Amino acid sequence: MKLNKVVLSIAFLLGVTTSLIAQTSNYSWNNLPKAVLPTFKKDTFNILKYGAISDGVTLNTKSINDAINACSAKGGGVVLVPQGLWLTGPIVLKSNVNFHISHSALLQFTDDKTQYPLVLGEYEGHPSPRNQSPISGINLVNIAVTGEGILDGHGEVWRAISKDRLTESDWKSLVASGGVVSENGNEWFPSQSYLDGSKIKDLIKYQPGKPLKDYEPYKDFFRPNMLVLNNCKKVLLENTTFQNTPAWCLHTILCQNLTVKSVHVRNNWNAQNGDAFDVESCKDVLVDGCTFDAGDDGICVKSGRDEDGRKRGVPTENMVVRDCIVYRAHGGFVIGSEMSGGARNIFVSNCTFIGTDIGLRFKTTRGRGGMVEKIYIKNISMKDIVHEAILFDMYYMVKATKKEMKPVTEETPQFRDFYVNNVVCDGAEKGLMIRGLPEMSIKGIHLENLVLKTDKGAEIVEAEDISLKNVTLINSDTKPVVLIDNGSKITLENIKYSNNSELLFSVSGEKSADIKVSKTDFSKAKEKAAFTEGATEKALIIAK
Repeated sequence: MKLNKVVLSIAFLLGVTTSLIAQTSNYSWNNLPKAVLPTFKKDTFNILKYGAISDGVTLNTKSINDAINACSAKGGGVVLVPQGLWLTGPIVLKSNVNFHISHSALLQFTDDKTQYPLVLGEYEGHPSPRNQSPISGINLVNIAVTGEGILDGHGEVWRAISKDRLTESDWKSLVASGGVVSENGNEWFPSQSYLDGSKIKDLIKYQPGKPLKDYEPYKDFFRPNMLVLNNCKKVLLENTTFQNTPAWCLHTILCQNLTVKSVHVRNNWNAQNGDAFDVESCKDVLVDGCTFDAGDDGICVKSGRDEDGRKRGVPTENMVVRDCIVYRAHGGFVIGSEMSGGARNIFVSNCTFIGTDIGLRFKTTRGRGGMVEKIYIKNISMKDIVHEAILFDMYYMVKATKKEMKPVTEETPQFRDFYVNNVVCDGAEKGLMIRGLPEMSIKGIHLENLVLKTDKGAEIVEAEDISLKNVTLINSDTKPVVLIDNGSKITLENIKYSNNSELLFSVSGEKSADIKVSKTDFSKAKEKAAFTEGATEKALIIAK
């Protein structure tokens, strides 16, 4: 069945007014969090004056860092990278410096891995040995990376890749170029050092007290994130293109007053761990008008993982994401799965996701702990989503064990108070998936004004206080349109669906109760509802 294009057009041309106001937050759509911008002196420090040579051969690491150090020492200003092809090793930012890459300038980070020493960094919320990032800064104030130039991380020399993610001819060319192939012949590694490291369990986690030199035999395994800013205040990333990253591209940790505006990230779809932008334990954040094409998640909110994240205890909060486009990525806008420090007061609006694996993706698992709450989303358009358009999942990377209930502890994650309004998706495997834990339901998910053209409709499992209002589910698999398993306090108002659907509601589970349906035409379904696995007809309340 083809989606009525008029419905899609009207939904966005009218710009349906958001009725789900952030009532439980200190903010609303009319009073959003703000990020304070850095300011800089006008003094300019051209890297040419520090000996930089634009020939694509000369390594300009010292010249560029000398310019940055001189600029910061003199009170700050602009470090200018003019037009040209500039080869460099790691660049370290300093306070009060605007690192400006001119239009038509290409800053190419070297593929000589010896230029990147091992340092103590982070990997997915845990302390970890890492090769020094191509560009980094720690404990800085008033910094920026601006300009319409390009930074290229030479990621192809760092990343492993599976055979099934390449064409046959590309695989043969890659193997012929060098590197090492796994024993089963299914994966290519850039070096023996990388392969050896990949075989050691938990090597990526730093062991306290262990000298970094002990990790040197496996150096290539510790791929760097391209840009890492740790504990920095008043940060601006604007207009620049970041591409071809070794691992995550933009990674900000414990930063405050962070603005990312009109930035482009370009990674191959098969770039291992090629996240575009990971915001970890940051406060007062604006992401505005950016375009992301990623090998992993697009825009991703994090706050540390498991016990390490809970000990840090710093949520990502007061964040605004608007007017962004995400192309190929594992998720368009994502929270988790490393969210052990929590996330709250996050506003996402006017974004488009095209060809992502999942559109809106909220993921966690047992062991994380942490509270994700007060998330407000409106005006999202999606096309050609591979799996779920909207996903809330507490079984990330593990098999769901429906009947297994475990004790609630600090390791139990929580999702609550999400408000999603005005979403249109043209093409996905499933429209909506909400899946909580038997011991911890997902709570307070409110969705309004949705048009979802998908193969399957909506699935609500181990959830409480869920509302769907003015939701159109146009799906080819209509048995059922909506599945509810152990769901309670579910409100369904004005649900529209395809003509001649096989089954409108499938209700299962002994905990299913207080499911209220109103303003919904049942006549288009061959069967109104079915009840299994302990659920009874009393669970479904149909308003007259």
